[in-house]
Amino acid sequence: MSELMCALIRASEKAANIARSCRQEEALFSLLIEEKKEGEKNKKFVTDFKTLADVLVQEVIKHDIGKEFPDLGNYIFGEESNEFTNGLGETIRVKVCNTEQDTEALLGTVLGGNGEAARSLACAAHLDVAVSNLGIAADKIPLDNLGVWVDPIDSTFQYIKGVEDSVPTGGVYSQGLQCVTVLIGVYNRHSGTPVMGVINQPFASLDDATQRWTGRYYWGISSGSYNINSLQLSTDSAVQPPDQQGAPLSVVLSTGEAASVKEAILQVCGGRPHYAAGAGYKSLCVVLGLVDLYVFSEDTTFRWDCCSPHAILRSMGGGMADLQECLRARREGRPEEQPELLYSQPIPGAMGPDRWANKGGLIAYRSQAHLQAVLEVLGPLSL
Repeated sequence: MSELMCALIRASEKAANIARSCRQEEALFSLLIEEKKEGEKNKKFVTDFKTLADVLVQEVIKHDIGKEFPDLGNYIFGEESNEFTNGLGETIRVKVCNTEQDTEALLGTVLGGNGEAARSLACAAHLDVAVSNLGIAADKIPLDNLGVWVDPIDSTFQYIKGVEDSVPTGGVYSQGLQCVTVLIGVYNRHSGTPVMGVINQPFASLDDATQRWTGRYYWGISSGSYNINSLQLSTDSAVQPPDQQGAPLSVVLSTGEAASVKEAILQVCGGRPHYAAGAGYKSLCVVLGLVDLYVFSEDTTFRWDCCSPHAILRSMGGGMADLQECLRARREGRPEEQPELLYSQPIPGAMGPDRWANKGGLIAYRSQAHLQAVLEVLGPLSL
């Protein structure tokens, strides 16, 4: 367990390095923000560099974890396809090769011969990352039961937009690079329950003097009676104590949340909900105790968005519930049932990414009391 968790953290740190490189190195940043008009494009160049950054991060994570743990190699799943087709109709499969030089050559093909950019990306993809001893118990989970969900760059819009001067309210950023996360979650393939997770925040803080970003990562393990997370071992000032008894709940929502849900939530949060970008970041706000709950009633989050924060929340005594299933149980007189999100089975009859959507919405929470309070006010709604 400790070895696998270290591998997840190393992979997330390498992914964060690539994400920062794409914004901080001139050769890559110019591609990231470039929006050429039709007729000005190099047809040999895969123009969607935004997606290339996503895909390379994903392939680095899959490569590094699969190389260290071959039994997991066929069970590492991500948001992105790794195939690109350029303007000449050539299909190119992005991958991490055995050597940095081979990866550079492949990326050079994808980038239409931009050698400087290919070299920078290949260097970041092959850079060794050290992780200190985590101080956790020896392995307890058989690898042959596990699968991995990867969201390489969650909140891609905020990543591309690149707002650097966002100001938080109550510690919560509504937008900006701080909302970008790398998510790696491990689940049990038989039960579907999350067991391990890493949330990496590549753009946690900006050094005013150097204008360079540094990141932070958080991890958790929840397997049977064994529950541990990095917050238990940390004195990080970003981690907030639980809300005091009787205080209004703090809830984070998406700006696009349904009006009826927003109105209901006002009843439990003193009329002041938070709004933030990124499913991973909103879940991180719950993990850190910046808010008590994250509520989302739509069906536009996916397994890769939720597996890693769900595992961390479970290790803290919280969880991530299926909103509609919880409300259905209450309507049918079974309020004690609070079905959690599961990660191993696709939705029958769905196609493409929708096979892995969280169709019933979700509630991320730190305590059962908070979950019950929100379900109470959402109960009368038709979601």
